[in-house]
Amino acid sequence: MILVAGATGNVGAEVLRQLAEGGHAVRGLTRRPPDRAGPVELVAGDLTRPDSLRAAARGVNAVFLLAGQPDPPGLLAALRSAGVERVVLLSSGAVVGGDLDNYVVRYNVVSEAAVRDSGLQRTVLRPSGFMSNALAWAEQLGRSDVVQEPFAAVPVAVVDPADIGAIAVLALTADGHAGRSYRLTGPQALTPADRLQVLGEVLGRRLRLDPEPDAAARSRMAATMSPDVVEAFFRFFVAGEYDDSRVTPTVADLLDRAPRTFADWARAHTAAFPR
Repeated sequence: MILVAGATGNVGAEVLRQLAEGGHAVRGLTRRPPDRAGPVELVAGDLTRPDSLRAAARGVNAVFLLAGQPDPPGLLAALRSAGVERVVLLSSGAVVGGDLDNYVVRYNVVSEAAVRDSGLQRTVLRPSGFMSNALAWAEQLGRSDVVQEPFAAVPVAVVDPADIGAIAVLALTADGHAGRSYRLTGPQALTPADRLQVLGEVLGRRLRLDPEPDAAARSRMAATMSPDVVEAFFRFFVAGEYDDSRVTPTVADLLDRAPRTFADWARAHTAAFPR
């Protein structure tokens, strides 16, 4: 049995779906499972409270885990005591050469260290920015053909969560990935305007990007994010502490196919956007 944390998130949902479609016994972990039963079992549990995972981890031998929990060593100890043998951690590409003074870098590094010291078989995934971040544009596109986006000049080698999910499935179910860390990217670095142009072509709309000023972006982000997270993103993409534009061959090497393009992602998610 495989337990997938963050089962309703962009990456966790892909891991859950692909495991189920591959015929693997899988269980999704979420804080608030839906009342109605679905095709895959979803169970309640909170990664911030390891004691809440006893029932969810029963019979589980492998776990897909998210970085950034408040007590990674305690969480991993609880999973190991429940019989878990293998863990795949979703971390971030920002840890590679990142500054530990940066909050986002630090919590991912701490999580990776806890996994490394846990005694479990472990694989760490370090993706670039997600293609699915474009879903945040849907509300604006319901009002007009203009999207306002921060850090508009920054190219990112965005990766499809479906590709991250496919590699997570490999690491959870196949041998040869223990002790490895994989830097995952899409096939090319694109600015927000590049991605919006592709999305517009797929939707049949003439879309335009309006760069959001840094001050306005900081104020908007502060309404929903902690100050440490906001500062981390400004250090990454304004101060230039993180180059997320470098393309790696890892996805192609592991999946024996080209990584999905942003156009591939957009075509698969047209229903999420107004036409």
